[in-house]
Amino acid sequence: MYEKIVLVTRRTRLAGLVERFNTKKQAKFYVEHAGQDFEEFSREDESYRRAVDALRDTLGLGLPVQQVDRSLVPTFLFTGKEVVVVAGQDGLVANVAKYVGEQPLVGVNPDPERFDGVLLPYRVEGARGAVRKVLEGKAGFRQVTLAEARLEDGQRLLAFNDLFIGAKSHVSARYRLRYGDKEESQSSSGVLVSTGAGSSGWLSSVFTLARSLTQQTGGVPGQPWKLAWEDPKLAFVVREPFISRHSAADVVGGFVTAERELVLESRMASAGVIFSDGVEEDFLKFGAGATARIRPAKQRVRLVVG
Repeated sequence: MYEKIVLVTRRTRLAGLVERFNTKKQAKFYVEHAGQDFEEFSREDESYRRAVDALRDTLGLGLPVQQVDRSLVPTFLFTGKEVVVVAGQDGLVANVAKYVGEQPLVGVNPDPERFDGVLLPYRVEGARGAVRKVLEGKAGFRQVTLAEARLEDGQRLLAFNDLFIGAKSHVSARYRLRYGDKEESQSSSGVLVSTGAGSSGWLSSVFTLARSLTQQTGGVPGQPWKLAWEDPKLAFVVREPFISRHSAADVVGGFVTAERELVLESRMASAGVIFSDGVEEDFLKFGAGATARIRPAKQRVRLVVG
């Protein structure tokens, strides 16, 4: 059933600096000149490299192991016959999950002292057993809901945590929003759409702000929305909606399902974008006239958990 194991890794902070400044010596000068501890960068880099080497060795289960850098994942051809192993952080799992289809995804925490590992249930020494269970058909999974934005020309973008629909720069986003039987023109700092997996992240910060302002102005704050990873729905909020003669704010949040999608028509000349999971390079252009339909994706992420 499976033909190979794909091991996804990432560049460390030090590797990124060396690429930027050409040499390790120049990278060290930059870090120390900024008042930071270069040795911490070096220790982090060495720890990650050791973990990846050990992980690659332990995955010798009779299948080829192909190591792929995260930068290549969006263009990597997944055939559906791979077991995908990700050497975290959590954000790496979220970004890889959008591209692997429904292949089993094993999240490995290469440095438990540095990474929380919410999406990384396995340490290096446990990865072999997790992959073996997948190969033997004995693994347990969490079926995680993704968010999908689809344009009328067929382009689509998936998100593990959240989608942002708005302006590329710090200017107001202008669009027409349709949700259920309600429709209105809006001007805001963008619309945030969260999955269950992402509901404890960016979405929660919106509720933290609302709760604090409500308390300070004498009101009674409500409870934040919380979704399970498997919930077949999304939550959306309109960020900082502005009311004027040309914009309203009657629809500022709600839940999106397959039967009740969120539709936005861009009225931004050129700066409109839709990006996912906080990665601004992973985006769709959302210029004037473009229409985006937001709903839970049919595709689910299969995270190996036991």
